[in-house]
Amino acid sequence: MNLLMKNGGPAVMGTAGPGTTPSAAPGKAEVHGLFPIPVMRLPGALPPALVRGLVEHFSAQARQDNNSSAKLVHTRMLKPGDSPLLVDVAALLGGPLSEFGALLFGERMAWAVKEMWVNVMETGGHQAMHNHANSFASGVVYLTETDDSARTVFMKSPGGTDFSFKNDHPDMVTGPFNAEKWVSPAPSSGDLVLFPSYLMHAVPPNEGPRRISLAFNAIPARLNSWGYTVGFSG
Repeated sequence: MNLLMKNGGPAVMGTAGPGTTPSAAPGKAEVHGLFPIPVMRLPGALPPALVRGLVEHFSAQARQDNNSSAKLVHTRMLKPGDSPLLVDVAALLGGPLSEFGALLFGERMAWAVKEMWVNVMETGGHQAMHNHANSFASGVVYLTETDDSARTVFMKSPGGTDFSFKNDHPDMVTGPFNAEKWVSPAPSSGDLVLFPSYLMHAVPPNEGPRRISLAFNAIPARLNSWGYTVGFSG
């Protein structure tokens, strides 16, 4: 009998004495990262002149208090049509959203920005863990330089109320399969980060100067599941 190994080559059958079985050297273990969650980072997504215009125009309009931090305020929910500046932002986001949407749904399609808002975080401010409802993709455009302490942190969903067990001690090594949070790279003014709206995220206490960002939610024009099409419109 000609046996084949996994690599397609012939297996070598040796002889063994009575009561013994042939031994096979184990192959190299393979580790597969199943179903990764995409987070897209695009440096310099907005040009400096547009970033300056957004900061000058919307900083003073951020008057709504944050629910968990007294040193964080927001503008009202804005639509791209509310300002020529936001029209320009939405136009520049179209390409990255289409590219990111292809990662989520396997197809490039038109996307629309549902709402946008500007966040102004003073020294000592923070943003509690949350996600974004009623959208498929969300993003942040950083309008000012961000202190290293206040980089956006993405987290695993806390889950339900079941009991859980952890291996957590000084000698434990954190890796991609047991980590509970991921700290995004240090952003520069004008940088964009896109992520699925369901992904939990937060901003730790800001130890640096004022941090201003533009957040938004987006939806695809339609989703087609074997002829059953769901469309979205504002």
